[in-house]
Amino acid sequence: MFIQTESTPNPATLKFLPGQTVLELGTADFPNAEAASKSPLARRIFATGGVTGVFFGTDFVTVTKAEGVEWDHVKPAILGAIMEHYQSGAATIEGEGAAGGHAEHTGEDGDIVRQIKELLDTRVRPAVAQDGGDITFHGFDRGVVYLHMQGACAGCPSSTLTLKMGIENLLRHYIPEVLEVRPVAA
Repeated sequence: MFIQTESTPNPATLKFLPGQTVLELGTADFPNAEAASKSPLARRIFATGGVTGVFFGTDFVTVTKAEGVEWDHVKPAILGAIMEHYQSGAATIEGEGAAGGHAEHTGEDGDIVRQIKELLDTRVRPAVAQDGGDITFHGFDRGVVYLHMQGACAGCPSSTLTLKMGIENLLRHYIPEVLEVRPVAA
């Protein structure tokens, strides 16, 4: 098994491509070791030490390292953990776990929210997945769109620029009711 790695815009995050399906559908975010209880793969990666976050896409694993830890020191152990996992035949997530979808929204602005989600799914999420992350809809209130950033996007130095200059401009162009985009904490 050959696992490729790619850098992301976030220097604390590295994208691992095992060449196999990681999740059949959706995404899964593990912002800490406690959150990884239902994922044998995430538990193995956290057990290597120096890891502060793990994120799964359909064909990639994004790992965030602790501040002060060098990639040269943790990358070999992470590669070994991913390889071990796939050789074990264990599930990536036990039971129901992968979701990664948008939050539900009820209210009179349902058509606006549907348009926002459609633009996110067709224009934003595929590009963000290339960088090892995901952005999902969290809410819409009085012209403000709230988005949840995961994987390489969470804590990325350029995430504010991506939100304001990229996503906000895109949404405002197509949906005049959108006035601003803001991130929400996990």
